Amino acid sequence: MSKQIDSTHDDRQVSSGRREFIKQTAATAGAALASGALLYTGEASAKPADEAVTSAQRWGILVDTSKCADGCNDCVNACASENGWGSVEHDPRPKTDAQWIRSVTIRNKQTSAEHTLPLMCQHCENPPCADVCPTGASFRREDGIVLVDKHICIGCRYCMMACPYKARSFVHETIENQIEYAPRGKGTVEACTMCVHRVDDDRNPACVEACSHQALTFGDLKDPNSDIAKQMKQHATKELRADLGLNTGVRYKGL
Repeated sequence: MSKQIDSTHDDRQVSSGRREFIKQTAATAGAALASGALLYTGEASAKPADEAVTSAQRWGILVDTSKCADGCNDCVNACASENGWGSVEHDPRPKTDAQWIRSVTIRNKQTSAEHTLPLMCQHCENPPCADVCPTGASFRREDGIVLVDKHICIGCRYCMMACPYKARSFVHETIENQIEYAPRGKGTVEACTMCVHRVDDDRNPACVEACSHQALTFGDLKDPNSDIAKQMKQHATKELRADLGLNTGVRYKGL
């Protein structure tokens, strides 16, 4: 089956010399990039300071592709509106090149069967983006959510090259009318945060809440009593590029 997302960057290692050079110049480069950035001081996570994020949970999303309708962009529009990227109706923010989530069509070469599905950061247990990041800006929380710390991202874009899902975007333009809980900045990389501010507030991600076809299920993969865990036990699900051994937090049913 052709997934149209195969990575041509199998070698995700950065030479030690180059990595060391970037580490030494991170402060200078970061300052230069920040000169055109408007970043809020709020943390990427809205988790209360007295509630530490732990590995007791592993947050994930299950996509039932049999329920995804052709031409439906509910999840894409909801993400754009919630996090302040892209352009949706009645939204005063200018359109950018960002694409935290997108709708893609995959086709089985043998049967010609096609599936339309949403593709976003897969929130890997072993994220290649974090492996190659020279400053630690790309990181994985203990509960499985992969994020980018905009304050130390130097815009090298190694993470974009390492991601086999092409799920990250680079901000080329000055950002205005920002949302405090979703800081963005010119010269930095960004991607789906699984609406971490909502998760920390015990709410579903915007894409899950907005799906009119109930194709998306969010929950704790480690909790056997959660809806997502029950569905994954009852039905066969797949990871995209399972051959990479990344143990993704986003799974797909019906492929």
